[in-house]
Amino acid sequence: MDGVREAFARAGLSRPYTGRWLAGVCAGVAARLGIDAWIVRIALLVLLVLPGSPFLIYAILWICMPPQGWVAPVRTP
Repeated sequence: MDGVREAFARAGLSRPYTGRWLAGVCAGVAARLGIDAWIVRIALLVLLVLPGSPFLIYAILWICMPPQGWVAPVRTP
C-alpha cells in the first residue's frame, strides 16, 4: 500500500489538513488540478445522481491518497 501512496504523492495527489470537509479527497484533487475545491465538490454531488459508484471512487481515493506531508517508510533489505 505504501507503493500506491508513494505514486499518488509523486503525482501531486495528497489530502491536505486545511480546507477539507470529510477526508480531504476533493480538496486534494482540486489542489492537484489548480481549481477551487468547491468545483470538485459540486462535480461529486452531480455524479451522485448519475448511475455509477462515486462513493466507491471516493472511498478508494481516501485510502490511496496520502495525507499532506506523508513520507514513505524506508525499506530495509
